[in-house]
Amino acid sequence: MKKQMESLVDEMLDGRLLLSEAIDEFEKIFIERALDRNDHHISRTADMLGLHRNTVAKRIASYNGNLRTNRKNKDPRQKRR
Repeated sequence: MKKQMESLVDEMLDGRLLLSEAIDEFEKIFIERALDRNDHHISRTADMLGLHRNTVAKRIASYNGNLRTNRKNKDPRQKRR
């Protein structure tokens, strides 16, 4: 995994990506994947990430709807598990 990360960092530096932008993008993708693995259940996602659920919810909200997910088009009136 270390080699993959080093390669990715090289690509980011070659593309002149700022550290703050790289960190923001990493966090966003990390949370997206955790949400997918937890069927978009914020509390379970927060537990997986070691964060409070309010923190996860605020970070999701801060993405302004720019969160890429594999979530199916679910009816918002559908009961949650």
